[in-house]
Amino acid sequence: MPPLRNHHGSLRVYILSNSNRIHMNVQQSYNLWASQYDTNKNKTRDLEAYALRTTLEGRSFQHILEIGCGTGKNTEWLQTCAERVTAVDLSEGMLAVARTKITAPHVEFQQADITQEWHFGAQQFDLITFSLVLEHIEDLEPIFKEVAKALAPGGIVYVGELHPFKQYTGTQARFDTPEGRQLVPCFSHHISDFLRAAGSNGLSLQQFEEYFDEDDRNGIPRLARFVFG
Repeated sequence: MPPLRNHHGSLRVYILSNSNRIHMNVQQSYNLWASQYDTNKNKTRDLEAYALRTTLEGRSFQHILEIGCGTGKNTEWLQTCAERVTAVDLSEGMLAVARTKITAPHVEFQQADITQEWHFGAQQFDLITFSLVLEHIEDLEPIFKEVAKALAPGGIVYVGELHPFKQYTGTQARFDTPEGRQLVPCFSHHISDFLRAAGSNGLSLQQFEEYFDEDDRNGIPRLARFVFG
């Protein structure tokens, strides 16, 4: 079955059934992946961590909201440049790993579904980060609506995502288990989808960068990085 375009313009990725594959939703997938996430070879994870650090290096923040903190791969660094960090993830399994690694009193972990109203968004944040999260969200518009409400005046939004060019070739979040390769449900968003969702909620693009494997710009970019404000 070919990918089908939804009414938001993004592409829904359909995975053909396989007798050795368990079909799980995003939360179930990351719960299962949690125990091996930090040790698996993962170029996208590692390149996004590099992108976040080089983008935000040398800056300090009062209160960071980290969406999709996972096992704390970026939280460990973000806690060094903020007075407070609120780290949010959908997966209880990923959060359990993060809590064993990070015990600093100024870091608070919360389990939440960001497609629902942001109760943690009652506060305001001068930095909001998304790391390899939005590929799992079908409609970006409600997410950026919540972002606009939670962002403090003068604050910025960092978004690091698998590049849509990679998604067009069939790349998506995946991991191996004894039962076979598991593919995490995802949606393919065009660059214009991010710009439209941000712009319609009063956010403007400040920076955009593409990251390549081994910095080889003759190949397909692996990562797209946005900064909105």
